[in-house]
Amino acid sequence: MWFSEYQTKDLKISVKVKDVLFTGRSKYQEIQILDTVTFGRALVLDNTFQTTEKDEFIYHELITHPAMFTHPDPKKILVIGGGDGGTIREVLKHDTVERVDFVELDEMVVEVCKKYLPTLSCQIDNEKVTTIFTDGIEYVAQCKEKYDVIIVDCPDPVGPAKGLFEKDFYKNVYKCLEEDGVMVQQTESPIFNRDLILNIKRYLEDAGFNIVKLMVYAIPTYPSGFWSFTLASKKYDPLEVSPEKIRERLKNIETKYYDEDVHRGVFLAVPKFLKENIPVF
Repeated sequence: MWFSEYQTKDLKISVKVKDVLFTGRSKYQEIQILDTVTFGRALVLDNTFQTTEKDEFIYHELITHPAMFTHPDPKKILVIGGGDGGTIREVLKHDTVERVDFVELDEMVVEVCKKYLPTLSCQIDNEKVTTIFTDGIEYVAQCKEKYDVIIVDCPDPVGPAKGLFEKDFYKNVYKCLEEDGVMVQQTESPIFNRDLILNIKRYLEDAGFNIVKLMVYAIPTYPSGFWSFTLASKKYDPLEVSPEKIRERLKNIETKYYDEDVHRGVFLAVPKFLKENIPVF
């Protein structure tokens, strides 16, 4: 049996499936857990890959650690989305963290991942984590809290997630951060979504962020195999964090992908064609 995700109308990725471990529909979307030959267990929402056991560490380490290491003392964290729990797992590797507010729209996604993807969801029930099932857009619009780091681990900009890529959302994220706060968001494929990435940068700057930087990296199961995050900071520049400080903090943190060289590389090693096509970064 094969599963295919149509990444564009002209492109699809197909994987051989050993078993369908779960299929169901929440009030928001269709949810599947597939056991694939190549990538292990995979979370699929509305026929779109969200994460797989084989390559999830790349995504989750990079959406988390560059922002967490950019802030010198991240204590209070907001994670929006990421119902699989991989981002929560990485955040809690930092011993400075005192509290994580985990805002997820779909409760069924969390429960399914706790059952079928335990290597990702293993820290969701940690005593430092408060899980809030609500819309992340509404949460930041009404939020009175202030966070050191906000991580927006969101799906593609369609349906309920579309508002997570719009100007008002970034203004509200800015409002929810401390005066030296840092945020990061997944920002789609630099191959297919150039205009979206450009708009996000403008929205973040209009919201008041002093530093906005693009991160690029390869991940095989996402459209084009080439993906991006955008980091925005009120005060701290990720490229001013010394390799020595990163190495020191990493002594107590286990990673497979991220280290002091990757920290700089995801910001600096932007290919020439991207510098020409997304020149504002």
